[in-house]
Amino acid sequence: MRAAGNAMTSLQRLLRPKTIAIVGGREAEIVAEQCDRLGYEGTIWPVSPKRDSIAGRDCLRRLEDLPEAPDAVFIAIPAEPTIEAVEVLAGTGAGGIVCFASGFREVGGAGIERQERLVTAAGAKPMMGPNCHGFVNYLDGAALWPDQHGGERVERGVAIVTQSGNIAINLSMQQRSLELAYLVTLGNQAAIGIPECIEALAADQRVTAIGLHVEGLGDIGAFERAAAAARAAGVPIVALKTGRSIKGAEIALSHTASLAGPDGLYDALFERLGVARVHTIPELLETLKLLSVGGPLAGNRVCSMSCSGGEATLMADLAEGRAVEFPPMAPDHRERVAATLNELVSVSNPLDYHTFIWGQEDQLAATFTAMMSGGYDLSMVVLDFPRRSRCNDEDWWSTVNAVVHAAQATGGRAAVLASMQECLPEDVGAHLTEQGVAPMMGMAETLTAIEAAARIGQVQANGEPPALLHPALPAHDGSRVYDEWESKRMLAARGLAVPEAALVTSATEAVAAAEALGYPVAVKAVSAEIAHKTEAGAVALNLIDADAVDEAATRMLGISGRVLVEKMVTDGVAELIVGIDRDAQFGPYLVVGFGGVLVELINDSRTLLLPTDRDQVLAALQSLKTAPMLTGYRGLPVADMDAAVDAIMAIAAFADEHAANILELDVNPLIVRPIGEGAIAADALIRLAEPE
Repeated sequence: MRAAGNAMTSLQRLLRPKTIAIVGGREAEIVAEQCDRLGYEGTIWPVSPKRDSIAGRDCLRRLEDLPEAPDAVFIAIPAEPTIEAVEVLAGTGAGGIVCFASGFREVGGAGIERQERLVTAAGAKPMMGPNCHGFVNYLDGAALWPDQHGGERVERGVAIVTQSGNIAINLSMQQRSLELAYLVTLGNQAAIGIPECIEALAADQRVTAIGLHVEGLGDIGAFERAAAAARAAGVPIVALKTGRSIKGAEIALSHTASLAGPDGLYDALFERLGVARVHTIPELLETLKLLSVGGPLAGNRVCSMSCSGGEATLMADLAEGRAVEFPPMAPDHRERVAATLNELVSVSNPLDYHTFIWGQEDQLAATFTAMMSGGYDLSMVVLDFPRRSRCNDEDWWSTVNAVVHAAQATGGRAAVLASMQECLPEDVGAHLTEQGVAPMMGMAETLTAIEAAARIGQVQANGEPPALLHPALPAHDGSRVYDEWESKRMLAARGLAVPEAALVTSATEAVAAAEALGYPVAVKAVSAEIAHKTEAGAVALNLIDADAVDEAATRMLGISGRVLVEKMVTDGVAELIVGIDRDAQFGPYLVVGFGGVLVELINDSRTLLLPTDRDQVLAALQSLKTAPMLTGYRGLPVADMDAAVDAIMAIAAFADEHAANILELDVNPLIVRPIGEGAIAADALIRLAEPE
């Protein structure tokens, strides 16, 4: 695949064509009809050796008969003739190609070789597909699209890129008042992938946000560069990444590999690059809508207003455990709101303003304005319209107008939120969008959208993230595992604190070492072939006298020829795991989490891509489910968080230094002691690739 930057300029011709050639029969005719339906003003040239006309246009017999090089070509003929047509077009000045045919890599076998020939035939020519539905440009009315779709012309809106043609069709049918600017499908991504599309779409100033349906990314570096281009253009990205489940894997040498998983790496990538991740199609659409109407949020402080206590309570319940804050109201703010309401109303956030002012637009506007004066990042009014075929909605419009008035009066971000999609008609949503008020649907989906928009805003406020560390692993003929003694010495050189210890080869030496260190001590077998000491019976802890050390050392020497005697850390507050693993796409990455012998059982960890910094490490620690153990849970001492971060950064620095050959690293446990006492690596293991 070509680098994203090379495709951005060339993709503009394909995505915004002034001339289109269509090759084929029925599908080509549908493309012309869909362009006509959208009011496409450019020129369309049908090419068919069998038909005289397509969609009222005379057919050319061959591609060579085209009067000039078209900006875009849609090819809907079988696989082998498609390769021949692409080869012809590659030698012309055509802007780009969409290949509809299937029968390529997706079928395996001969299809893999067939796709390789297609890519060779295309050369440097931008090509979408094969096995691809094409795209619809709703801004300019260009629909290289051989099927129905539910969109219409717009002046601005979001772009959605998906690998699935059927999902794209479904997305085009949405009735959520989301303005679609582009709908792009990529099929097999033989030449053009998601990164190239992001760069090209972000360069169109009419695009307000980009939504992605991602099955996988082939080039992490290209995606990183594309995300940077979108940030620079002020175009936020939302990703629906499928494939969240982790396949059962064989037990790895280290604990780290079993904790992260491929999905955790995508989470870390999106978090780092300011790409909001969602997990359902409704969440994708609602998040894109919120971003499209007003852009990212400066924070997550919100308020909610409704005329029902049930809705106010439901909103508060749904926000529990989310990164959305309904802050309590300051006394002067509460007084301003109370002055607009009946004395029977209890003023709080979320606010139940009751029905005393229902249908009274001026009084509703006064209440909404007073509430929105609290400086929230987003103010929501819960409003579900009745069925028009059976009910009158005049009073609901009073509420809509009051929300618009309040937003304009305060300059604040506002949304009208229907608890059900069915209860916000499209014309109401269109009116709200035109007035700069987001028409949101579904309480849970809206809260997800708020979280996402606030995360994007925070990343943008923090400035550009450093470039990812993802070097390719050089050719190697094996790897070397460094035992605990060696691993600790290597990490100590990078500033990681390790226990006082002695390496001995006899029980007598072990007892002498224990006496010198002071009890209690730990005795461990030292061998690069023992990854999990507890399971192998290769560790004895909290030994308090010479007899216990002699017995343990004698037993350990039967496992390995060397024994490590260490001073026990007796004042640990919590145990962490800090590990490095390597992914073929992402390169080395860092995992931090709850450690000790129950690490897989507790399964509480966070993944960070490298390089990282202190703020990211601290945020990862604070986001653990077990984080309260570090902050004085139930009378425990408060942990030395600064020292824990220092230790993790030392491990990250080691990974940076050995980025080209590190395969695995485990520090488990990292014992975090009380404030001022530090953090000590009680066990460590490193595996590095050995060059050929």
